[in-house]
Amino acid sequence: MTGATLLVELLTEELPPKALPRLGQAFSNGIVTGLRTRGLAMADGDFRWFATPRRLAIQVPGVLAVAPDAAVTEKIMPVSVALDANGQPTQALLKKLEGKGIPVSDVAKFEKRMDGKAEALFHTSTVAGAKLAEVLAGIVQDALKALPIPKVMRWGDGDATFVRPAHKLTMLHGTSVVPGSVLDIQSGRSTRGHRFMSRGDIDIASADAYEPTLLAEGKVIPDFAERRADIEKQLVTEAGRQHATLGEYADLLDRSEEHTSEL
Repeated sequence: MTGATLLVELLTEELPPKALPRLGQAFSNGIVTGLRTRGLAMADGDFRWFATPRRLAIQVPGVLAVAPDAAVTEKIMPVSVALDANGQPTQALLKKLEGKGIPVSDVAKFEKRMDGKAEALFHTSTVAGAKLAEVLAGIVQDALKALPIPKVMRWGDGDATFVRPAHKLTMLHGTSVVPGSVLDIQSGRSTRGHRFMSRGDIDIASADAYEPTLLAEGKVIPDFAERRADIEKQLVTEAGRQHATLGEYADLLDRSEEHTSEL
């Protein structure tokens, strides 16, 4: 089964500048872990995280719409408790099977093997693979809850809480919007660029088009390291032109705006 690129972006008010790269990495790690745990993304696959003063985002290639079915084996109980002297199911086993929804006819298929010092019955069943459309919103929500944020706030009339008010949620799998709600926001394909240099709301055609679309239409470089390097290059160039020297500026770079206009 072939996957497609997944994009998740949360658009917010200005995030804490010093924590921005840490938030971006933690957000993406949480989402990737959730996808991998459910078999929707490769265990060793690459991904990209993005962070700007007003957004956290991740781009993951090769994500499946539906994970493969999986065989799950569980211990039922010791053979001495499960079967009577004639090899027939005991009341204890019948009660256990009823609770798990396993038909009695499956007992003949149970595997007997040693579990420590006693022989036990094991049952193997096929579990349907997770569907991206059904689990993605929950994965994103869990990733947000796990972020290293000391204080959260509530805004508007809703009950959602986050470090800053959130405005838009983009969840795209290839060219398709993945339905779901996070922080009381319904997912879509619309985002916004720079506050003053952008033309307004921007539609992302596909998950792969995210970065070039934000740059062309939103005047935003979403990649944190790339944006930082671009601004530093401009600083050094301008300092040379002015025959000036730069003092300590690393901290200021981490707080820089999203755009790449010349200084």
